Amino acid sequence: MTTGRPRAFDLDERLDRALRVFWRQGYEGTALSDLTEAMGISRPSLYAAYGNKEALFGKVLDRYMETAVHVREAFRQPTARSTAETLLRGTIAATTGEDGPGCLMVHGALATGGQSGAVRAEAAARRHAAEDALRERFERARREGDLPADVDAGDLARYVCLVWYGIAVQACSGAGSEDLGRAVDLAMRTFPGG
Repeated sequence: MTTGRPRAFDLDERLDRALRVFWRQGYEGTALSDLTEAMGISRPSLYAAYGNKEALFGKVLDRYMETAVHVREAFRQPTARSTAETLLRGTIAATTGEDGPGCLMVHGALATGGQSGAVRAEAAARRHAAEDALRERFERARREGDLPADVDAGDLARYVCLVWYGIAVQACSGAGSEDLGRAVDLAMRTFPGG
């Protein structure tokens, strides 16, 4: 029995390189040649390790969520308010820093044509999953008395997601962390429960 040669590159490190390309250029703005050049691998190696461009983008989205420390930190917070605030302020830091031209979940796949419908649907499914996770967190907060009983957890999750993804869009448009921080200040003043 023969086995293939071991890969001469680190899969995660090259995936991080692809992530940065998709992050800067979006899914449709990224050519396979952009990816192979940035990843430092040949096209056959890319296909063998990651699949086609669409499959690679799915793996990049997985990697992005694994490395989104502010999102994990937000869900570890003891209150609904601190969950929302940590998520929103962390998003400002992530999207306005040198490495973050907006949110990959928004910027990377939102502006795609008909031939990229599967990529757009995949990113939308992940955004919906994040909203569902927030709704569950807020439902728990309501049961525990951390949020008023009359708060609709689904509406609150949708509102926080609107601000969350709005931060990403504004960051792509050049908004700075101070301006975005003031928007989060306003959002937190309207957050239920004082």
